[in-house]
Amino acid sequence: MSNHPNRGPKGPSSNPAPEAIRAGREAAGLTQTAASTLVHSTLRRWQEWEEGKHRMHPGLWELFQLKTKT
Repeated sequence: MSNHPNRGPKGPSSNPAPEAIRAGREAAGLTQTAASTLVHSTLRRWQEWEEGKHRMHPGLWELFQLKTKT
């Protein structure tokens, strides 16, 4: 599965790094709960994205950025 777009080199359609997720949330002035609600996710999943335990789908990251204008 090395040719999967989310596992290849970093680019506009790659998974955001945990640091970017946290920085984006903080820049938007949101709590983890508010951020997770914004992208129709659970608080626990958002926490896992920020901890690096799971990768956020690029589409959800783009949705978050569009909704927060970050």
